Amino acid sequence: MKTMKPIRKILLLFLFIQLIFQTCNISAEDGYRLWMRYDLISDTTLLESYCSSVSQVIVEGTGETMFAVREELDKGLSGLLGEKVVFADKPVKGDILIVGTPANSAFIRSLNLEEELEQLGREGFRIFSSRTSYNKAIIITGNTDISVLYGTFYFLQLLQQHKDIHDLNIHSIPEVELRLLNHWDNLDGKVERGYAGNSLWEWHTLPDYINPRYKDYARANASIGINGTAITNVNANAQVLTAEYLEKVAALANVFRPYGIRVYLTARFSAPVEIGGLKTADPLDEQVIEWWKRKAEEIYRYIPDFGGFLVKANSEGQPGPQNYNRSHADGANLLADAVAPYGGVVMWRGFVYSNEQPE
Repeated sequence: MKTMKPIRKILLLFLFIQLIFQTCNISAEDGYRLWMRYDLISDTTLLESYCSSVSQVIVEGTGETMFAVREELDKGLSGLLGEKVVFADKPVKGDILIVGTPANSAFIRSLNLEEELEQLGREGFRIFSSRTSYNKAIIITGNTDISVLYGTFYFLQLLQQHKDIHDLNIHSIPEVELRLLNHWDNLDGKVERGYAGNSLWEWHTLPDYINPRYKDYARANASIGINGTAITNVNANAQVLTAEYLEKVAALANVFRPYGIRVYLTARFSAPVEIGGLKTADPLDEQVIEWWKRKAEEIYRYIPDFGGFLVKANSEGQPGPQNYNRSHADGANLLADAVAPYGGVVMWRGFVYSNEQPE
């Protein structure tokens, strides 16, 4: 018998390996789902109990955030319980999950929760067991759609952790108002100290193409209560404040908004000179003050819920108010005055050293 040619050996080996993988149904966990792994619950007794408790689901409200709530419940419950979710318009006989706010749910409004909900603020949520005239019910509610989204993620986590859901009485209120991620992403797609690879933001394809990963990013953050993201490096590039890039940032903000996440940008202190055509960035100069006010107005036209600015100034060679013999308070107040009419904030980094020697 003639010796088999190497190429045929390789082909047969490849087909053999493929057959093994198909037979064993082997799949690797790539970590992409993070903690939102809505895999079927293997405990059959617990599974039956959960299926009974959420045999029907009512999601009240029609906004983008409530659509995200409905989508997450569909994804989460279908995966964990192995059954297609039955979304109802009104209760029928059987246990039920009711999700909404007093503003968009007549049933929740009828429970007279005003005093309780007032203590929750705009992001706190309540999950509790109740009864209708012929149902046992689990209620997820709060004062805003975003609070209901947070409650929805928390409820799905209860199921993931195999918790008892028969007699719930949960209140959750954030202790910190601003809960942000701080990216060190550059406009060229690289990340300063980017040990995990390149930037998530594909500036060259925005705003026309919206990568599905942006939505997955928003879901993951909302699931643990993150409500803001500074998407650019503190060693800032003034170009991100130009109309070309603001249009791209607005596209990201549109994806994040239903999940309660506001966008923040790093502001390069010398932007009035670099992109504004001024001869100075002195924070007490009237032209500079007016430039930042007009820039803030422009940003809020693109992004009505823009969070504000993060600034690294006079540190490691970055420009700042000390270039003009002004204080950090002068610099911070310049930007704060610009965003104040819109409810924006300025985060001024206290990490300041070596302002005269960049190295």
